[in-house]
Amino acid sequence: MCKTRIILCFWTGRCIFLEKFEIIGGKPLYGEISVCGAKNAAVAIIPAALLVDGVCRIENIPDIKDVKLIIQMLRHLGANVEHIDETTISIDATNLTTHIAAYDMASRMRASYYLLGALLGRLGKAEVALPGGCNFGVRPINLHEKGFRALGATVNTVRGQVIATAEELRGNTIYLDTASVGATINIMLAAVLAKGRTVIENAAREPHIVDVANFLNTMGANVRGAGTEVIRITGVERLRGGSYSIIPDQIEAGTFMLAAAAAGGNVLVKNIIPKHMESIVSKLEEMGVKVTEYDDSIRIEREGEIHGVRIKTNYYPGFPTDMQPQMVVLMTTATGTSIMTEDVWDNRFQYIGELQRMGADIRVEGKSAIINGGRLSGAPIKATDLRAGAAMIIAGLAAEGKTVINDTHYIDRGYSCIEDRLRSIGADIERIYEV
Repeated sequence: MCKTRIILCFWTGRCIFLEKFEIIGGKPLYGEISVCGAKNAAVAIIPAALLVDGVCRIENIPDIKDVKLIIQMLRHLGANVEHIDETTISIDATNLTTHIAAYDMASRMRASYYLLGALLGRLGKAEVALPGGCNFGVRPINLHEKGFRALGATVNTVRGQVIATAEELRGNTIYLDTASVGATINIMLAAVLAKGRTVIENAAREPHIVDVANFLNTMGANVRGAGTEVIRITGVERLRGGSYSIIPDQIEAGTFMLAAAAAGGNVLVKNIIPKHMESIVSKLEEMGVKVTEYDDSIRIEREGEIHGVRIKTNYYPGFPTDMQPQMVVLMTTATGTSIMTEDVWDNRFQYIGELQRMGADIRVEGKSAIINGGRLSGAPIKATDLRAGAAMIIAGLAAEGKTVINDTHYIDRGYSCIEDRLRSIGADIERIYEV
């Protein structure tokens, strides 16, 4: 568990404080660091437990804000959620009391939309606020709705609330216009208890989709083809309880790998599935970073200069959009010119201004950022979203002098105790509390 420091206002006795990260950069990193459970898998698997008639034990849960929020939402729905230890929970959703998710909580995170598929599949009705989360582009759920309607549901949006109902869900063939991760998972959730067979064509293939399918199958579902472009689901009458362990976080692993590459040094990143890291490893090696793969870990070594590269983000197995900001920071430390093209989300370069404060030579032209390598200098900056916040930490580690990062609440949404873990490999980083 992360250590929490509480500051009370003298006048009101209430907790009022701001949190910042203070980093002294320019220090190489050495040692070993372990990766937590996958955020994107956890925030889908926890809602998926609503489909189970019995008790689920879910292991390797990351201790992050988004997971805590989705657990709160399950409790509001009437599920019994207990913490067995720091990384293990049990969920018993046998006696749900409502199909309406708490609006204030659901509207604060993207993954709340998984409650739609889970509640629709379990109860035949669901009401969930339109998703929130990091603001780097619109988050349409039209493909989710298309899938639900194909299964026989009626879906409407009323005052920011998505309302889905169905007398009976029946399997169907659903083609996704784009390989949407969220829609792929949500349709799986709605279909596992539906009558007959569902086929999802042009399905997304990300590792956490496979993890959700494996969880459902462990609980008694019949899902085949996850990780390919066609997923076939044969509906079953019920899902039973059981135990499941979430996969390691691909994006957290990549973040630590790029931190070691940007700051320099020699770091072994443990608890990794190397297959999931192939697109990142390929680009690191192209830049001149030494990468050594083992069964469940990857060693990153950088000494001296690295070289610029061109990258375009894409759906898995392409280069992940969630690693784009971190890679742009690494590009600022490389010699020559690099080009990063963002082909998944609109408006994901809003953090570039923060790097420019640190002296980065970057210009944005449409969907591409052109980066001329150089040196970064410490400066006061802010996290503009979750992954950009992680990128600001990497920038602070690579920069000369002191960097202060504001709006750390974004970072805490997806990284557990990140300052403690980075200190274990030699980073000079502290969380500062200010009233």
